[in-house]
Amino acid sequence: MVRKIVLYPEPVLRAKCRPITTVTAEHRQLAEDMLETMRAANGVGLAAPQVAVDQQLAVIDVSHNPQCVSYLRIDGQDADLLKSMPLVFLNPKIELGKAKENGEEGCLSFPDLRSQIRRSTEVKVTYQTLDGETKTIETDGLLARALQHEIDHLNGILFIDRMSAAAKVGLKRKLARLQEEWAEDGR
Repeated sequence: MVRKIVLYPEPVLRAKCRPITTVTAEHRQLAEDMLETMRAANGVGLAAPQVAVDQQLAVIDVSHNPQCVSYLRIDGQDADLLKSMPLVFLNPKIELGKAKENGEEGCLSFPDLRSQIRRSTEVKVTYQTLDGETKTIETDGLLARALQHEIDHLNGILFIDRMSAAAKVGLKRKLARLQEEWAEDGR
């Protein structure tokens, strides 16, 4: 089922999400719904607070662009990107690489807003699966950027918080205009 994506400034987007201690049928359905919602919105990732659920669950699928990473390891073993997608992860812990780069990002909770965001080029993320397994993923490229973006959501951090000072100057007026458009569209 496609769920409604909440838009900024909904308070749930600023929530520090609750860990999931026991996976239930509702969590499995939520993950399935989130994947369907993300795909319907042409996104590469979606976090639970974006569908008004303050729990540490997110989904990513970058399989549309198999060249978007130069490496992918799961539990220390080389992994195939296409076979690893979609990624459904709970309660993630992230380690950021030292090297950083700018890249364009958007967010489904901010339709029509894109900006250059500086992020680590590589990440290592330990997370739980819906089956209760603990996994560690190491990667770079678009998948690393998407992991950072979605994990930020689970901690109440939005990509606008990561914008440069110069980008933030013009943001206030643009956000106000976009919010008016979203309200008129009934989003």
